Amino acid sequence: MKAADTQVWIQQFYDQRGWSNYGPFERIGFLTEEVGEAARAVRALEIGRDRPDEHHKSTDRLKEDLVEELGDVLGNVFILASLYDITIEEVLEAHKNKLSKRYAEK
Repeated sequence: MKAADTQVWIQQFYDQRGWSNYGPFERIGFLTEEVGEAARAVRALEIGRDRPDEHHKSTDRLKEDLVEELGDVLGNVFILASLYDITIEEVLEAHKNKLSKRYAEK
């Protein structure tokens, strides 16, 4: 699925669930929460969690957790962009251009 198609699908899914009723301040809070969950997933993969109240997970399961959390991060980024009528292609192209200019060989 292409990024533009994904952005439309996510917007429709969030609309159906009533999750699009949140404004940008709430959305950035959700994004921050999901980034924290992605950080936790990376930690679990890299150094473990060593907690007696959590069951051991295989490396494959830990990687699946990270994939899910990164998806949640992207979903919130897509929705935040949509709130401002920005396409993901615009975001990616602007990011590419910024980095290309900043690190252009001289």
